Amino acid sequence: MNAPLDLAALKTRQQAAWGSGDYAVIGTTLQIVGETLAEAADLRTNERVLDVAAGNGNATLAAARRGCLVTSTDYVGSLLERGAERARAERLDVQFQVADAEALPFADGSFDAALSTFGVMFTPDHRRAADELARVVRPGGRIALANWTPDSMVGRIFKLLGRYVPPPAGVQPPSLWGTEAHLRELFGNKAARLQITPRQFVFRYRSAPHYVEVFRQWYGPVNKAFAAQTPDKAEALASELIELLEGLNRAGPSSLVVPADYLEVVITRA
Repeated sequence: MNAPLDLAALKTRQQAAWGSGDYAVIGTTLQIVGETLAEAADLRTNERVLDVAAGNGNATLAAARRGCLVTSTDYVGSLLERGAERARAERLDVQFQVADAEALPFADGSFDAALSTFGVMFTPDHRRAADELARVVRPGGRIALANWTPDSMVGRIFKLLGRYVPPPAGVQPPSLWGTEAHLRELFGNKAARLQITPRQFVFRYRSAPHYVEVFRQWYGPVNKAFAAQTPDKAEALASELIELLEGLNRAGPSSLVVPADYLEVVITRA
């Protein structure tokens, strides 16, 4: 019989993973997703907006640029510091606060909208994270999410990483947040309306080896996966990643251009 899943211990390991490397190096390339999500959520000036698992602040900045009153949260303080640097550079007034997506330190109905770009989907306890998003948003407010799909390039990379660093038994894969069925199960009667739009983000790097080099150094989960391998296993992991990326590359041998599917989700709070 499998031992009970220790979600607290898993969260601690995930927090260490996301704190390794420097996600901001990757995150800044995804800024267009935050802008698109802010438009999908139809944000209005002076609305109270919460960015959950904000990373280095792509959705945070997008909302602040639209005149919203933004609180940016993540459980990795160093990532929030990167977001704060960006906000200061643009002279945007944003509140930054370390907070766990599964235990948000805000009263019920505190916000007009909550956003998360490729963030809340990585929480260990999907149900609890969804309940917290719904709790802090007022009735009639919006929850707007960008979630990688299971068959996207990113979803396939995480499946590959899972062969080298198997997740604990019973953990739901993050990419479930990129499926309509799981979203409907999570939000249920808390959603008066669930609008889902398939989107693509295009990763652009010099080559597949360049992508692997950047992610191995800066992207926490990949950094930790490589660190856990013997030299032979690390070489095999790099080879498999390169093979996957080259198979998806639409640019030919001169560059790496790989589309990655995600769902843009806007939930109107019941």
